[in-house]
Amino acid sequence: MNEVTYLAPNERPQMDPEQIETLCTDLGPYAAEDVVCRAMEELAHRLCQLQEQALKGPREDLHKGLRALAAIAEQIGMRSLSGVAHDVMICIELGDRVAEAATLARLARMGERSLTEMWELNEFSL
Repeated sequence: MNEVTYLAPNERPQMDPEQIETLCTDLGPYAAEDVVCRAMEELAHRLCQLQEQALKGPREDLHKGLRALAAIAEQIGMRSLSGVAHDVMICIELGDRVAEAATLARLARMGERSLTEMWELNEFSL
């Protein structure tokens, strides 16, 4: 066994552009853009915080943080990110630390890709 295989997961995030359209209709384009930008900033912060909590903090705090992240992601149409956060919560509930670590790594990848894709969506053509 001298071969090492490196996996390079490449999962594209699922976005719900209708959620952005709803925000634009309900709030207007400027306010919707503000809401989305603030949510993206909060998501980036929470993703970093969750990685830290996974290493040091109690599982209850991690679970609570994941629940909040999922809600924010859902609010701005980041379906995949919300779904992966729920997957990590299930791993915590089951006490499966190996699956939790793998799913947290997936959450980090999905978070980065979701934020990048949202930034590039350019839905707010004002």
